[in-house]
Amino acid sequence: MLSLHDLLYQRAPRVPVTLLLVTANLLIFLAMLASGAGLWHSANSIQLAWGANFGPATQDGEWWRLGTAMFLHFGAIHLTLNMWALWDGGQLVERMYGHARFAGIYFSSGLTGNLLSLVAHKGAAISGGASGAIFGMYGALMVFLWRERRNLHPRDFRWFFWGAAGFASASLALGLLITGIDNAAHIGGFLAGILGGVILARPINKAKPDPHRPRVLAGAAFALSIVILIGGIPAPAYLWSQELLARKEIGQFLRDDAAISQAWQKILDEGKRGNISFEELAGRIDTVVSDRYEESFEQLSHIPPNPAMPSAATLETLRHYAERRRDASRALAEGLRAHEPEQIRHALEMAKQSQQPAQPEREDVNKSINNKADRGSVKTEDER
Repeated sequence: MLSLHDLLYQRAPRVPVTLLLVTANLLIFLAMLASGAGLWHSANSIQLAWGANFGPATQDGEWWRLGTAMFLHFGAIHLTLNMWALWDGGQLVERMYGHARFAGIYFSSGLTGNLLSLVAHKGAAISGGASGAIFGMYGALMVFLWRERRNLHPRDFRWFFWGAAGFASASLALGLLITGIDNAAHIGGFLAGILGGVILARPINKAKPDPHRPRVLAGAAFALSIVILIGGIPAPAYLWSQELLARKEIGQFLRDDAAISQAWQKILDEGKRGNISFEELAGRIDTVVSDRYEESFEQLSHIPPNPAMPSAATLETLRHYAERRRDASRALAEGLRAHEPEQIRHALEMAKQSQQPAQPEREDVNKSINNKADRGSVKTEDER
């Protein structure tokens, strides 16, 4: 009796799909490094930009993230462990099922795992990694070995079957003990791989008839599972497109505010030198300061209010700031036109007070938004 290795090698001497998958994961990781990702750990903003699975983004019409997340890794250790498991098991499973069927099992397992992750974490986790698909691969490996146990040498069956079972059990146990491992993706991928192994079974002995009933039942179970998962996807806390719009408007406001404040100071300096009349000063303040703060306030107010958005608090603070600056500049213009020194002093005091909370926000807004996004949306970074 031929060993399992020799038997499978006769079936398929080469494993192009496994090689292509490993190569694709490595190249994407290198590209991410070149774009600013960390070697040992990548920021969530980078993972999101490259297509990580995240409820507010995935459910905002970017369903392709369920697939792209399979090729993203959060660091070199994460990548190394997954690629070792993919290369070690992928060669066996590709030879067991054939190139096309192996690809089908791999991608359906990865997509199902990411879908279950979306449901289990209620869209609040930023996740990525190949291990949902890898777990599916090992599930299909166990199905093949169990179906063919009578055609295999007992030593081969024990070694490979219980080795795969031990790998899956140990990995799932670690997922329960270590924060940051997305067990939902692992379980979803593993179960999808088992069903895929039954549906796409390719017996060693082609002379024996292959029963269709297990395939039909497994296909029905898989289809029903997908329907249940899709129906169980919770509504996202907010839409990622709205969060991106808010960040864009915040960034634009901070740039505009710096320019408006500089122009305002320049107008006041000219007024102190006495080179311009009060009426002209008031007109320039209205045009250069008040109208622009009003426009900024309107732009910030047009963004749909949603307290769940990471930038919601910053947006609210800047809206109030723009409103105070607008009111202070209008009061100053009115005081200048009325030649009321007390009103002018009051308006200048209002403007001075409104500067204090805005300055640190200008410097730290991007950092604070990223931190809020990390704390509010990340339950796992899928070190799987």
